[in-house]
Amino acid sequence: MTDGSATADIGRAELTDTGNEPGGAPRGPMDASRTPRFAGPPTFALLPRRDEVTRCDVAVVGVPFDSGTSYRPGARFGPAAVRQGSRLLRPWHPGLQVAPFGDQQVADAGDIACNPFDIAEAVGQIEAAAAALLDGASHLLAIGGDHTIAYPLLRATSQRFGPVALVHFDAHLDTWQTYFGAPLTHGTPFRRAAEEGLFLEHHSMHIGIRGPLYAASDLDEDAELGFRTVSAMDVERIGIDGVAEAIRERVGDWPMYASIDIDVLDPAHAPGTGTPEAGGLTSREMLGILRGLAGMQLVGADVVEVSPAYDHAEMTTIAAAHICYELLALMALGRR
Repeated sequence: MTDGSATADIGRAELTDTGNEPGGAPRGPMDASRTPRFAGPPTFALLPRRDEVTRCDVAVVGVPFDSGTSYRPGARFGPAAVRQGSRLLRPWHPGLQVAPFGDQQVADAGDIACNPFDIAEAVGQIEAAAAALLDGASHLLAIGGDHTIAYPLLRATSQRFGPVALVHFDAHLDTWQTYFGAPLTHGTPFRRAAEEGLFLEHHSMHIGIRGPLYAASDLDEDAELGFRTVSAMDVERIGIDGVAEAIRERVGDWPMYASIDIDVLDPAHAPGTGTPEAGGLTSREMLGILRGLAGMQLVGADVVEVSPAYDHAEMTTIAAAHICYELLALMALGRR
């Protein structure tokens, strides 16, 4: 072991109870007052690895897969980049008055290895790995990867919780039938999920949709799948509180799954993505909407389409890391 690794382990071990036995205090991030964040372990928010804790409430897992991408590739490098962008996250969330890493045990489960040359095989591998993680953890927070991964993640989530209310933040509908004859791409995951009844059609919705479509029928076909849409311009019109209220009304008391494509943000806030569209949400709007969902039953989530090769000054990866932090805060509040 190198001297740097040893220092990181010492800093982490002195933070909390190291045994993490049932009923014990959660083991949190490395103590950044003893070891600088830039010298710490390459886990999300400097948290312990999954194999370092005996119990786990939320497993954070990377899914470095982007073979379903239709324009700019590179989201396979998203998980590592978002972990890097998460180094400055701190234990206390003042906006929601919750400790996302202290009120629950969060651990980094590493990455799901999947075939980059065979999309169908990769989907099966992601589903199997996610289901296995859910056997030992209450919830999953996945970091992609392109949006294809939402389909197998919804499969695994449905096996555990039953059909969920799907709240999808994106510039694009992702309910197209096919692309170049391929049934599984980052533009089709929710069409496939609808066909299998993986989400509650009258309790699900899109947030942030904008940009040109192939035809007017795209919106009609999407509505037939049961989605309600709050466009990016609607967000401008009704504001953060209005969007949060619309989600609450639509989802009701059902368990909720959040699927967040980073391109829901305007390229000014998230340039590092594969299919950018002008006119998106600001980082502040996105974080505010999520905070407006406090108390809802968030059972799983993914944050996808971070392509760091197109990023500038870690803008996109830091935004994605903060979105993950908000999701973890919602899960912690849900446990209360």
